[in-house]
Amino acid sequence: MWEARAAQGRGAELLEWARARVLAREPVRREVFRAPQDRVLVLTWWEADAFDAELPELPEPDAELITRPVHRWRFESVE
Repeated sequence: MWEARAAQGRGAELLEWARARVLAREPVRREVFRAPQDRVLVLTWWEADAFDAELPELPEPDAELITRPVHRWRFESVE
């Protein structure tokens, strides 16, 4: 999970930036969301053997596009 908050008035630009990023390989599934306060969230699903497997990640946008460093978390399904 990748989440960032855009600088004031730049939410649409951050959303387009995130949607345009190409990863080194394609995840099984990828969804992009937006939320109040110009937040953008990207969820990716991967086939991996271990929780800490090496996986491509969205980079950090240019500092002037965001208000704080990007937050990243990994989760695993617990069906």
